[in-house]
Order: sequence, then C-alpha cells, then structure tokens
Amino acid sequence: MSNFRSNAGIVDVDGVTYDWHLQREPHPLDDGGWKGMTVSLLQRDAKREALLEFPPPKRLLKGLPRGRLQLDDATISRCVRAALSAGWEPMSRGKPEVFTVDAEGN
Repeated sequence: MSNFRSNAGIVDVDGVTYDWHLQREPHPLDDGGWKGMTVSLLQRDAKREALLEFPPPKRLLKGLPRGRLQLDDATISRCVRAALSAGWEPMSRGKPEVFTVDAEGN
C-alpha cells in the first residue's frame, strides 16, 4: 500500500520491514536560511535508528511558499538502501546515526 503524502508508514525493502516517520518538516533558520526535513527510519525489532536529513526544497530557497511534502514508499525505500550502503547497522546499539541526503536523494 502506498503512503503517498503521509507523515509515517511502513516499507518492505529486500524482505525486511522498516518503520518510518517524518521527524521534522523544513523550517527557517535564524540566519534567514532554511533547514530541510528529517526522516526517521527504524528496522522492525532493531535497536538503532537512522535519521536522514534532506536539503531544503529549492522553492523555499527562492522565497516561494511551502508546498506539500512528497514522501512515498519509493522515496523511503531509496532512503533505506542509501542509509544501509552508507554504513547504517540497524541491529547495532547506540545513538541514532545521522545521514545527509544530497539534492538527488542519495
């Protein structure tokens, strides 16, 4: 089932189930810039969370009004794969690992 325009959901990636939720929407910074959204990922029955920090949307940088967030299962699945390839070990213990997503979503 697709979670298009949702703030939380469940995705299955390579036979493993992951819960995700939008932790923080894009928001303005004190210096006049913007901070992008943050998505939390957690593998079912795992201990270590991954936090994916996205760049701010280009429309905000151009001074345009906020649009609706576009989070769907395909985007979240790419995020899971990117975090895993960057070294996220969901079954390890410790603080959440923070990953910065580039403008292309990798």
